Amino acid sequence: MNTKKIFALAFAGFCTLASIQAQDHRPYTFQSDKVVAATPVKNQQETGTCWAFSCTSFLESEVQRMNGISVDLSEMFVVRHIYRQKCENFVRRQGTAQLGEGGLGHDVINAIRQYGIVPENIYPGRKDPSKPLNHSKLEKTLKEECTALVALGKNGKLPSKWLENIDKLLDEEFGALPSKFEVENRSFTATIYRDYLGIRPDDYVTVTSFTHHPFYESFVLEVPDNFSNGEMYNLPLDEMMRCLNHALKQGYSIEWDADVSNEGFSARNAIAIVPAQKWAEKGEAQREGTFKFLEPQVKVTQAYRQELFDQQTTMDDHLMHITGVEKETSSNELYYTVKNSWGEISDLKGYLRVSDSYMRLNTISFLVHKNALPTDTGKRLGLVEEVVAPAEDNNAKAKQPTVIKKAKSATSAPRAIKSEK
Repeated sequence: MNTKKIFALAFAGFCTLASIQAQDHRPYTFQSDKVVAATPVKNQQETGTCWAFSCTSFLESEVQRMNGISVDLSEMFVVRHIYRQKCENFVRRQGTAQLGEGGLGHDVINAIRQYGIVPENIYPGRKDPSKPLNHSKLEKTLKEECTALVALGKNGKLPSKWLENIDKLLDEEFGALPSKFEVENRSFTATIYRDYLGIRPDDYVTVTSFTHHPFYESFVLEVPDNFSNGEMYNLPLDEMMRCLNHALKQGYSIEWDADVSNEGFSARNAIAIVPAQKWAEKGEAQREGTFKFLEPQVKVTQAYRQELFDQQTTMDDHLMHITGVEKETSSNELYYTVKNSWGEISDLKGYLRVSDSYMRLNTISFLVHKNALPTDTGKRLGLVEEVVAPAEDNNAKAKQPTVIKKAKSATSAPRAIKSEK
């Protein structure tokens, strides 16, 4: 994510309706429709690691859904591994790859697939837990080290054990990784603990909706934080939203990648909307009433969504955790309950309500358990096992064996691409 955009309210120009109606001074009132169990709100503090906080929160809800137990997973265990992958990726691509704090949900899934996961108390990821998380100095140090390694490589002088230098820097920031640890008097490794919790990385897929790639196929979305070239399944906008609603209704939560710097997002007011009237066109009283009183919202189409993405108005700058559905009682409009990782700000203590219009417009992608998708969508994407009926041979004596189409996952390990910005 782009940390410079956090808490910013960029007043990008939205298309307006033919007839703009003023705020009608009805305050927002909500009624909960569906709630998925979630762990307490955390604070990523002065880091750009929302991708780790949102996805570990999502997986904590998954563990509770599957096993009925509450766990507190270590975000920094994952972050430390991903920083190392980014450094290796940067050096091997001779300095042409992304090397920053940002990432996506599938990076967490990939790291857990490869390295496992540990509880927060086993690996807090900082030598002094009393100090706030801040990776700005680490990011600069890693960039300088890796740039120097790139220069050595171009001169044929890259040391064979150059990654050990990276590990030392990471250990200084996060602390040494645990080889074994105990939970409730049982001994675990990180991979054994992952399996004990029932987290199966191949069960999770990422879904999106853009017209510059074919629908019902997977592709690598061209955003800076997708450093690992993770693939996403592409669906028409209405079907993407149907998948989102179906998953929540079935009791699954969702990890959400979104733009939060466009007009209409307010973490402190705990709401996100797509106002039909531009901020610049509002008077002082209307601005004061924004986020407090109902007002018309833009009807978001597939074309409009794509237009703002192509203009780079809609960007992937923050990831959060969708945990429920609510109805705004006066308008009967659908809103989504979203858990943020900026601490317990606002009256909702770190949660916010996101309108259906905002979700349609500003969703970059979302990560979910593949079984949470509607059956017809899962089949069309090849995620549902399909049994081909056995056929009799010409003599009507023997039958061909049953064929099962193996489910695939779009969150595969990082792979190289031929060119990159």
